[in-house]
Amino acid sequence: MNSPEIQQFIKENSALFWYIPEEKKPEISEELLVETILNYGDMEAVRKLFHLLGVQKVAGIFSHTVNLSERRKGNYHELILHYFTLVFKRYAN
Repeated sequence: MNSPEIQQFIKENSALFWYIPEEKKPEISEELLVETILNYGDMEAVRKLFHLLGVQKVAGIFSHTVNLSERRKGNYHELILHYFTLVFKRYAN
């Protein structure tokens, strides 16, 4: 179960999770949250994600996800993948 802060963040960005039923949204995984916000969120949403989870944790989730398989890596848009690979290499190491 996500913290109340994370649940509020999901509610604020509810439109990005349009395909998930309302009652399931508070339970989404951190992996899905990171993937969706990095791919589709605006810069304010990305900053808030970094604030809530921490840059190190987001970088860890991102790295784990893209290294899991080519299919999972393909869930990220090519430019997003490249951009956040560079961002995390600079700020999360």
